[in-house]
Amino acid sequence: MLQIKNLYAYYGKIEALSGVTCHVRTGEIVTLIGANGAGKTTLLNSLCGLVRSRGNISFDGASIMHLAPEAVVACGISQAPEGRQIFAPLTVEENLELGAYLRFRQRQQQEIAVDLKKIYDLFPRLWERRLQAAGALSGGEQQMLAIGRALMAKPRLLLLDEPSLGLAPLMVDIIMDTVVRLRREGVTILMVEQNARTALGIADRGYVLETGRIILSGPAADLLNDRQVTRAYLGKDYREFTEGR
Repeated sequence: MLQIKNLYAYYGKIEALSGVTCHVRTGEIVTLIGANGAGKTTLLNSLCGLVRSRGNISFDGASIMHLAPEAVVACGISQAPEGRQIFAPLTVEENLELGAYLRFRQRQQQEIAVDLKKIYDLFPRLWERRLQAAGALSGGEQQMLAIGRALMAKPRLLLLDEPSLGLAPLMVDIIMDTVVRLRREGVTILMVEQNARTALGIADRGYVLETGRIILSGPAADLLNDRQVTRAYLGKDYREFTEGR
């Protein structure tokens, strides 16, 4: 579905990605892990047309390099960004409807109403709070809203940037269970996560980024058991636990 080849990205004169090559197959959950500043968010923003880049990005065999962000959304890619970036003064339902902005312009109101109900079925808490200001939601509820808003664009590829950031463990479990459910329902997912253990636990494959380069890749289960990954991202306790089993 997604093919990235030799991608470089820049903030001014600073090179944030250095020749990244990776891919996502239809129906997969693929995770990008790495330390802060490794380039994970930059990679997602490059896919969305938000960062100056060069190289090649193709989606379903067609290049999406240099497309405007709204054109990328129209192709079938949407993102739940890091930090959620909800519109705090607007209601929950207004935030969700904004996710379907391009579809409103295409006069898909009946389909949008059906999809809005699906989001409320996926996240019942959003239904309960649909008329409340989004800024009054808890962190976990705001993350649900950010994912729901991205889904309202009806993407075939969903980009998730740090969906577990700042959440309590129980809420992290709910969000990750939702990610797995979305994959079962036909949404392909590329997810950035600092919580490597959680991300690799639900992913099919993973890539490890370090200072703008991919240094490791493979099946998620293999990365979970890779000594370099456990040492750098999973911690000493996890390594000793797995080696002692």
